[in-house]
Amino acid sequence: SISSANGSNSRGGYTLRAATPRPPPSTTADYGWVTLPAAVPTRHPMDPDPEPSTKARAVFALGLLGFLTGAFVGGVIPATLALVLARQASRQAWQAGGYLTGSAWIRRGRRLAWAGIVLALAALVVATIAGLLHLAARPGGTDFAPGTD
Repeated sequence: SISSANGSNSRGGYTLRAATPRPPPSTTADYGWVTLPAAVPTRHPMDPDPEPSTKARAVFALGLLGFLTGAFVGGVIPATLALVLARQASRQAWQAGGYLTGSAWIRRGRRLAWAGIVLALAALVVATIAGLLHLAARPGGTDFAPGTD
């Protein structure tokens, strides 16, 4: 801060003086001023408590099942169910306005479901290629005896 000095000055009659340091927010008694606690958002007493979504856990369980059985092509069914439930659960959580939790479980289940579908598609591609190679290895046409027209 700047204070007035009558006789000696370094800049036009004013002397520069170091400002007193501000205290950390937790210690206010030593410096004499009061800090108020941060404003906490208040809820209306009639607001419901946030509840976990049961569909979110089901999405995760079905997504995990789809991922684990995806390589056997049967994982497409639980993965598809997980994606359908994930859409419903996300919509319900959005409509609940923050009182329905579980978005992380929905996100994880959706990722696992898509991974299960990708594994099932990869298994189908590998099976198709293996089938085509098996057909290509066999001799083609009917094998007649020599001398037969």
